[in-house]
Amino acid sequence: MFSHSFLGTNDIEKSRAFYTPVMGTLGHSAVPLPHGTLFPSEAGSLIVAKPANGDAHTVSNGHTLGFRAKSAADVDAFHAAGLANGGTCEGKPGVRENSPGKQYGAYLRDPDGNKICAFAPNPNA
Repeated sequence: MFSHSFLGTNDIEKSRAFYTPVMGTLGHSAVPLPHGTLFPSEAGSLIVAKPANGDAHTVSNGHTLGFRAKSAADVDAFHAAGLANGGTCEGKPGVRENSPGKQYGAYLRDPDGNKICAFAPNPNA
């Protein structure tokens, strides 16, 4: 459904240091850009970069960007990599009772305050 998603940053190096290991846990490699970082895939791409209009990045209240993980172990690694690289916990890994199929997920805030998550099929289903 989506070709790409763009998250703003005010600090390219700080966001790159966060997203490179976090997205690596999900199998996505970083491609440095002059204004940010690209994480391409066949299903769409994530771009984390300075806003094109030159204004400072601000967080969008209510926005969450979700990533598909293959397993609960990948969700755990995603969360751990985020915490180890400047992110903050917005929801520890675990089964989300209210999600479709009671998926296993975890939430983070990146160094710029963007909310991201990863979800995998419920390991107990």
